[in-house]
Amino acid sequence: MRLDHVSYAAGPDGLDATAARLADELGVPFGDGGIHPRFGTRNRVLPLTRGHYLEVVAVLDHPAADTVPFRQAVQARSDSGGGWLGWVVAVDELMPVERRLERPAVQGNRKRPDGFELLWKQIGIKGLINDPQLPFFIRWESDPAEHPSKGGHDVELVGLEIAGDPHRVADWLGEPESHPLEDVNVVWTNPNGQPGLQSVSFRTPGGLVTI
Repeated sequence: MRLDHVSYAAGPDGLDATAARLADELGVPFGDGGIHPRFGTRNRVLPLTRGHYLEVVAVLDHPAADTVPFRQAVQARSDSGGGWLGWVVAVDELMPVERRLERPAVQGNRKRPDGFELLWKQIGIKGLINDPQLPFFIRWESDPAEHPSKGGHDVELVGLEIAGDPHRVADWLGEPESHPLEDVNVVWTNPNGQPGLQSVSFRTPGGLVTI
Protein backbone atom coordinates (compact mmCIF):
# COMPACT_ATOMS: atom_id res chain seq x y z
CA MET A 1 0.00 0.00 0.00
CA ARG A 2 1.39 3.40 -1.00
CA LEU A 3 1.21 6.81 0.57
CA ASP A 4 -0.59 9.27 -1.70
CA HIS A 5 -0.28 12.53 0.21
CA VAL A 6 -0.25 14.23 3.59
CA SER A 7 -2.67 16.96 4.57
CA TYR A 8 -1.99 20.01 6.76
CA ALA A 9 -4.85 22.17 8.05
CA ALA A 10 -4.39 25.94 7.84
CA GLY A 11 -3.86 27.76 11.10
CA PRO A 12 -5.50 30.97 12.35
CA ASP A 13 -3.33 33.03 9.97
CA GLY A 14 -5.13 31.48 7.00
CA LEU A 15 -4.34 29.30 4.01
CA ASP A 16 -1.86 31.55 2.23
CA ALA A 17 0.19 32.37 5.32
CA THR A 18 0.29 28.75 6.46
CA ALA A 19 1.44 27.57 3.02
CA ALA A 20 4.07 30.34 2.89
CA ARG A 21 5.44 29.32 6.28
CA LEU A 22 5.80 25.68 5.22
CA ALA A 23 7.32 26.77 1.90
CA ASP A 24 9.98 28.72 3.80
CA GLU A 25 10.87 25.62 5.81
CA LEU A 26 11.04 23.36 2.74
CA GLY A 27 12.61 25.89 0.40
CA VAL A 28 10.06 25.50 -2.40
CA PRO A 29 6.76 27.30 -3.15
CA PHE A 30 3.25 25.88 -3.06
CA GLY A 31 0.87 26.24 -6.00
CA ASP A 32 -2.83 27.05 -5.92
CA GLY A 33 -4.61 23.70 -5.92
CA GLY A 34 -8.13 25.05 -6.33
CA ILE A 35 -11.50 24.36 -4.73
CA HIS A 36 -13.15 21.14 -3.54
CA PRO A 37 -16.77 22.11 -4.34
CA ARG A 38 -18.29 19.00 -2.75
CA PHE A 39 -16.37 19.49 0.49
CA GLY A 40 -16.43 23.26 0.96
CA THR A 41 -12.63 23.49 1.15
CA ARG A 42 -9.69 24.67 -0.94
CA ASN A 43 -5.99 23.91 -0.90
CA ARG A 44 -2.44 24.84 -1.78
CA VAL A 45 -0.35 21.99 -3.19
CA LEU A 46 3.34 21.14 -3.14
CA PRO A 47 4.21 18.36 -5.64
CA LEU A 48 6.95 16.06 -4.33
CA THR A 49 9.08 13.30 -5.83
CA ARG A 50 8.03 9.62 -5.98
CA GLY A 51 4.38 10.37 -6.67
CA HIS A 52 3.62 12.12 -3.36
CA TYR A 53 2.39 15.60 -2.54
CA LEU A 54 1.74 17.85 0.42
CA GLU A 55 -1.46 19.88 0.66
CA VAL A 56 -2.44 22.72 2.94
CA VAL A 57 -6.21 22.85 3.20
CA ALA A 58 -8.71 25.35 4.60
CA VAL A 59 -12.48 25.60 4.78
CA LEU A 60 -14.51 28.00 2.68
CA ASP A 61 -17.52 30.02 3.80
CA HIS A 62 -19.82 27.36 2.41
CA PRO A 63 -22.75 26.65 4.80
CA ALA A 64 -24.20 24.01 2.47
CA ALA A 65 -21.10 21.86 3.13
CA ASP A 66 -21.13 22.20 6.94
CA THR A 67 -22.21 18.57 7.39
CA VAL A 68 -19.61 17.10 5.00
CA PRO A 69 -17.15 14.98 7.03
CA PHE A 70 -13.98 16.21 5.29
CA ARG A 71 -14.92 19.84 5.90
CA GLN A 72 -15.72 19.03 9.52
CA ALA A 73 -12.30 17.40 9.96
CA VAL A 74 -10.49 20.40 8.47
CA GLN A 75 -12.55 22.89 10.49
CA ALA A 76 -11.88 21.07 13.75
CA ARG A 77 -8.12 20.94 13.13
CA SER A 78 -7.97 24.58 12.07
CA ASP A 79 -10.02 25.63 15.10
CA SER A 80 -7.47 23.90 17.35
CA GLY A 81 -4.66 25.97 15.83
CA GLY A 82 -3.97 24.12 12.59
CA GLY A 83 -1.36 21.47 11.89
CA TRP A 84 -1.20 17.96 10.52
CA LEU A 85 -4.65 16.74 9.59
CA GLY A 86 -3.76 13.26 8.41
CA TRP A 87 -2.19 10.89 5.91
CA VAL A 88 -3.82 9.41 2.85
CA VAL A 89 -3.10 6.07 1.20
CA ALA A 90 -3.69 5.25 -2.47
CA VAL A 91 -5.48 2.04 -3.43
CA ASP A 92 -6.15 0.46 -6.81
CA GLU A 93 -9.51 -0.97 -5.76
CA LEU A 94 -11.93 0.49 -3.23
CA MET A 95 -14.31 -2.44 -2.98
CA PRO A 96 -12.19 -4.41 -0.44
CA VAL A 97 -11.91 -1.27 1.70
CA GLU A 98 -15.65 -0.60 1.44
CA ARG A 99 -16.35 -4.16 2.58
CA ARG A 100 -13.92 -3.89 5.48
CA LEU A 101 -15.26 -0.52 6.65
CA GLU A 102 -18.87 -1.42 5.80
CA ARG A 103 -19.62 1.84 4.02
CA PRO A 104 -19.40 3.20 0.46
CA ALA A 105 -16.75 5.56 -0.85
CA VAL A 106 -17.75 9.12 -1.77
CA GLN A 107 -16.96 11.10 -4.89
CA GLY A 108 -14.41 13.89 -4.69
CA ASN A 109 -13.37 16.53 -7.19
CA ARG A 110 -11.18 19.59 -7.35
CA LYS A 111 -11.07 22.17 -10.11
CA ARG A 112 -7.56 23.48 -10.63
CA PRO A 113 -6.94 27.12 -11.58
CA ASP A 114 -6.15 25.96 -15.14
CA GLY A 115 -9.69 24.56 -15.40
CA PHE A 116 -8.77 20.87 -15.24
CA GLU A 117 -11.02 18.88 -12.91
CA LEU A 118 -9.40 16.17 -10.83
CA LEU A 119 -11.69 13.26 -9.91
CA TRP A 120 -11.34 10.59 -7.25
CA LYS A 121 -13.24 8.54 -4.70
CA GLN A 122 -12.34 8.44 -1.03
CA ILE A 123 -13.36 6.62 2.11
CA GLY A 124 -12.40 6.74 5.77
CA ILE A 125 -12.82 10.39 6.78
CA LYS A 126 -15.22 9.47 9.58
CA GLY A 127 -12.56 7.10 10.89
CA LEU A 128 -10.04 9.95 10.88
CA ILE A 129 -12.47 12.21 12.75
CA ASN A 130 -13.09 9.58 15.44
CA ASP A 131 -9.48 8.39 15.64
CA PRO A 132 -6.92 10.81 14.11
CA GLN A 133 -4.18 8.18 13.85
CA LEU A 134 -6.13 6.48 11.04
CA PRO A 135 -5.50 7.41 7.40
CA PHE A 136 -8.18 7.64 4.78
CA PHE A 137 -8.13 5.96 1.39
CA ILE A 138 -8.22 7.43 -2.11
CA ARG A 139 -8.60 5.98 -5.58
CA TRP A 140 -7.87 8.41 -8.40
CA GLU A 141 -10.16 8.42 -11.44
CA SER A 142 -8.33 11.11 -13.41
CA ASP A 143 -5.48 10.47 -15.84
CA PRO A 144 -2.43 9.45 -13.73
CA ALA A 145 -0.41 12.06 -15.63
CA GLU A 146 -2.54 14.73 -13.90
CA HIS A 147 -1.89 13.49 -10.36
CA PRO A 148 -1.12 16.38 -7.97
CA SER A 149 2.48 15.19 -7.74
CA LYS A 150 2.89 16.25 -11.39
CA GLY A 151 5.95 18.47 -11.80
CA GLY A 152 7.28 17.46 -8.39
CA HIS A 153 9.95 19.61 -6.79
CA ASP A 154 13.25 18.10 -5.66
CA VAL A 155 11.78 17.34 -2.25
CA GLU A 156 11.19 13.78 -1.07
CA LEU A 157 8.83 12.70 1.69
CA VAL A 158 10.81 10.10 3.62
CA GLY A 159 8.98 9.41 6.88
CA LEU A 160 5.93 9.80 9.08
CA GLU A 161 5.80 9.91 12.86
CA ILE A 162 2.41 8.78 14.15
CA ALA A 163 1.20 8.70 17.75
CA GLY A 164 -1.08 5.75 18.18
CA ASP A 165 -1.53 2.02 18.14
CA PRO A 166 0.14 0.26 15.20
CA HIS A 167 -2.10 -2.78 15.66
CA ARG A 168 -5.22 -0.63 15.34
CA VAL A 169 -3.87 1.05 12.19
CA ALA A 170 -2.80 -2.29 10.70
CA ASP A 171 -6.34 -3.62 11.14
CA TRP A 172 -7.71 -0.49 9.48
CA LEU A 173 -5.30 -0.76 6.55
CA GLY A 174 -5.33 -4.53 6.20
CA GLU A 175 -1.51 -4.38 6.17
CA PRO A 176 1.26 -5.64 8.52
CA GLU A 177 1.83 -3.32 11.45
CA SER A 178 5.61 -3.63 11.06
CA HIS A 179 5.53 -2.13 7.56
CA PRO A 180 2.16 -0.51 6.72
CA LEU A 181 3.47 1.44 3.71
CA GLU A 182 5.73 0.14 0.99
CA ASP A 183 7.24 3.50 0.07
CA VAL A 184 7.59 5.56 3.28
CA ASN A 185 9.02 4.76 6.70
CA VAL A 186 6.53 4.96 9.59
CA VAL A 187 7.68 5.52 13.18
CA TRP A 188 5.18 4.94 15.99
CA THR A 189 5.14 6.89 19.25
CA ASN A 190 2.94 6.51 22.29
CA PRO A 191 0.31 9.25 22.36
CA ASN A 192 0.69 11.50 25.41
CA GLY A 193 -2.45 13.28 24.36
CA GLN A 194 -4.29 13.16 21.06
CA PRO A 195 -3.20 10.37 18.69
CA GLY A 196 -2.52 11.21 15.06
CA LEU A 197 0.12 12.33 12.61
CA GLN A 198 2.78 14.15 14.64
CA SER A 199 5.45 15.03 12.11
CA VAL A 200 6.57 14.44 8.53
CA SER A 201 10.19 14.34 7.38
CA PHE A 202 11.33 15.59 3.99
CA ARG A 203 14.67 15.34 2.21
CA THR A 204 15.26 18.74 0.57
CA PRO A 205 18.18 20.28 -1.36
CA GLY A 206 19.06 22.03 1.91
CA GLY A 207 19.00 18.85 3.99
CA LEU A 208 16.50 16.93 6.09
CA VAL A 209 13.52 18.95 7.31
CA THR A 210 10.98 17.68 9.83
CA ILE A 211 7.69 19.54 10.23
